[in-house]
Amino acid sequence: MRRFLAAITAVALSALVLAQAPARPAPAEPLVEFEMMTWPEVKQALANGKTTALFYTGGTEQRGPQNVNGGHTLMAKATVKAIALKLGNAIAMPVLPYTPNDASAQLPGTIGLTPEILASILERVSEQAIVTGFKNVVLMQDHGGGTNVYADVAKKLDAKYASQGIHVYFCDEVYARAQGDFEKWLEANGYPPSSHAGIPDTSEMLYLGGDTWDRKELISTAVGDPVAPPGRRGAAPGASSAPPRVNNGITGDARRSSAALGKMAFDMKVDYAVKQIRGFLAAAPATRSR
Repeated sequence: MRRFLAAITAVALSALVLAQAPARPAPAEPLVEFEMMTWPEVKQALANGKTTALFYTGGTEQRGPQNVNGGHTLMAKATVKAIALKLGNAIAMPVLPYTPNDASAQLPGTIGLTPEILASILERVSEQAIVTGFKNVVLMQDHGGGTNVYADVAKKLDAKYASQGIHVYFCDEVYARAQGDFEKWLEANGYPPSSHAGIPDTSEMLYLGGDTWDRKELISTAVGDPVAPPGRRGAAPGASSAPPRVNNGITGDARRSSAALGKMAFDMKVDYAVKQIRGFLAAAPATRSR
């Protein structure tokens, strides 16, 4: 009996020790966000081969009554980090929260730059990354307008630095192609048409930010200006044949937005970007010594 009680006591004590022991921490993600690193960590990352700098611009823009104004920037931060992690040889640089747009007193959620100012900023930060030690700079954006600015800056800087084995690229597929293909999928599967502050944006923000980035109680009423049919995009709002405008910042019908759709949109952006960037780097000439 004494042996039995001793054995039971030992088992109970072992269980108590295990219960009180701290849980093993989950493996830490590699550090890939420049703004969250110290300078020695950046230097070590460069020495370890993380020589690709990812510049992703966001934007501060009204996104309808249901989405916060910083949606582009918030999505951009999550997207560029995921891209850097998946690439394995890249660092996500700080996201620029302002891009080409114009403020409005009627829909007061937008603070924008001109394309010329954006071009100057992109050129400056790209060259700063090159001075820091990066061998490849990739420009990306989370907005539709003014994308020629990125291509122009990338072309200009690549021509300037290519002889040194340093390259600058514009990754357009992360937004334009990914969004276009996602919208085609929505249409093919019976979802209503939408663009600004519509199903793609609202769904991705639901997936990434939930209650913080969206006003969920307003999604059931998130209907805005009708999407003009193909060939009629330039029709004047006041034209007699044009449907009535709601002017609440939404274009189309966002009511069927969901976190599941948002995950699909997010994953497409990351996958398209990683594939295109890997293609850039694989096609780049061998680095020349200075």
